[in-house]
Amino acid sequence: MDTVLEFCRSRERIANEILMYFRSRRKTQNEVSLSDSLDTDDDGNSLNLMDVVGVDDTMYADLQDRDDCIRVRALVGEVLTPREREIITVRYGLAGQMPRTQREIASKLGISRSYVSRIEKRALEKLEEALGR
Repeated sequence: MDTVLEFCRSRERIANEILMYFRSRRKTQNEVSLSDSLDTDDDGNSLNLMDVVGVDDTMYADLQDRDDCIRVRALVGEVLTPREREIITVRYGLAGQMPRTQREIASKLGISRSYVSRIEKRALEKLEEALGR
């Protein structure tokens, strides 16, 4: 559970960096903000671009999720040992299969569940460190 929270925090940091970048570029010409007023309706209420475009757009989140997944998968291949890679891949279902429990992995590999836990913890720490770079 801590790993999921740490992953979400990493995603938040990345999202904040992207937002800071766009805010720093706000001064350039010909940029349009979604909160810019386009017109007023018959009752005198302001009509914003966001009202026309809609608020249910998940494109940014979808792209961020896809990019995060690609980055994590690449790091699994780059920074982990073969044993760590195997455990993380099976544990979190990175090979397109259902995620497995530590007990299932231990049984498959012929090692104890606590050893699987230690390897998983070490691998996740390596991934977190690599994501922080």
